[in-house]
Amino acid sequence: MTYISPEKLADDAKNVLEELNARIEPLKPKDRMAIPAQEMPSQDPAVRRGNMEEVALGYTPEQAKLEAERCLQCKNAPCIAGCPVAIDIPGFIQAIADGDNLKAIDIIKESSLLPAVCGRVCPQESQCQAPCTVGKALKSVGQAVNIGRLERFVADWEREQGLIETPTVKPETGKKVGIIGTGPAGLTVAADVRREGHAVTLFEAFHKPGGVMIYGIPEFRLPKAIVQKEIDTLTAMGCELKTNFVIGRTRKIIDLLEQDGFDALFIGTGAGLPRFMNIEGENLVGVYSANEYLTRSNLMRAYDKERSATPIFESEKVAVLGGGNVAMDAARTAVRLGAKEVHLIYRRTEVEMPARVEEVAHAKEEGVIFHLLENPKRILSDEKGWVSGIECLRYELGAPDDSGRRRPVAIEGSEFEIDLDTVIVAIGNDSNPLIRQTTPGLETNKWGNIIADKTGKTSLDRIFAGGDIVLGAATVILAMGEGRIAAASINKMLVED
Repeated sequence: MTYISPEKLADDAKNVLEELNARIEPLKPKDRMAIPAQEMPSQDPAVRRGNMEEVALGYTPEQAKLEAERCLQCKNAPCIAGCPVAIDIPGFIQAIADGDNLKAIDIIKESSLLPAVCGRVCPQESQCQAPCTVGKALKSVGQAVNIGRLERFVADWEREQGLIETPTVKPETGKKVGIIGTGPAGLTVAADVRREGHAVTLFEAFHKPGGVMIYGIPEFRLPKAIVQKEIDTLTAMGCELKTNFVIGRTRKIIDLLEQDGFDALFIGTGAGLPRFMNIEGENLVGVYSANEYLTRSNLMRAYDKERSATPIFESEKVAVLGGGNVAMDAARTAVRLGAKEVHLIYRRTEVEMPARVEEVAHAKEEGVIFHLLENPKRILSDEKGWVSGIECLRYELGAPDDSGRRRPVAIEGSEFEIDLDTVIVAIGNDSNPLIRQTTPGLETNKWGNIIADKTGKTSLDRIFAGGDIVLGAATVILAMGEGRIAAASINKMLVED
């Protein structure tokens, strides 16, 4: 993908918009589909490799209006069906096209409480944009209306204009609700429950709230100030926040209900227990889980060496194992932490990669070296027990597995080695077992995820759950959707008490 400067993208949008504004006849569907999809302005790859600032810069007003004009305003609105929280997508896009950004953000906030976050990190190409009529007509999801970028645009506009208002809270009910975990699911439940007048306390194990949005997603993809703004809104609504509070250690679930007087609890602790490959050498010095690596950088600011004392090894040659968004985040973070070479090793092809297309493209632009249809066999050691390299096998694709993707099959005798000093394992996460181990009667599945019904209720009375702790590692917007369902159930239960 050829890099285009923000200035050229802005000028091109202005020129096309001027042509459209000069028209006398209203735009027909074929005219709208002829409007070029607007690329997102971004930092120059050569520059951004050396900083942690946000890569994607956001649409200009002209780009946003032009992209909004591409929407056909379909009567059946297939995009809404693809949205986990059912935003009125045609409605907010039409408001942008009409130049009414305030109306647009108001429409979004009827369904979504984190538009600036979701507009940045949610996989719109596999959700709301996948069924877009424009994309289908042009035979490419990449040509669909860029719904996520438009959502980000109006969310940023609201914040930059100082127009964010604290949601109205109904009179106090005397009911208390505890929210365990301050990721997207927990924040969503907190807002919806607090709006109804119930007292809300959020419990966070780390010293900063925000969950995966703070410790997992890098600054260059999701600035922490944006997440903090959402948390500030909750505290302004009267929510209480308790950090460094580990449920199962500081206090048990049952104690919160039976001794502390909570009328309902929501568990949204995410999936934070890293998986490993169980290959030779994973216990060597220089092997990280992606969770540890990203937490050191994101939450503890290891990249800010002048103001942070967080220890992190200064790698020269890094291998990241995996092909999801977390793998891309780890690889791109390693680049910014000064690694001379970053290798990303994935056992399938790029088509099967679960990472967002945009993140893969950005990683390539930043110099990450992709090894596709390859997988580690063992991690190599020097005489001191430090990582010295990795031995890999080459693969080919065989018959489809249970996921529907073609199964990677090792090619015998294809071993080769790469010299390295660091290996980052990014092959997924499981649920932390602490809560289930300290909460008798709480049902979980074979992977350790909490079992909740369609209302979000668990096997225990007054205890609800949602997000990654139920779904396994998923997305911000799916966690929010789970949170909205659980919040509605909690509110209904408390009214009926």
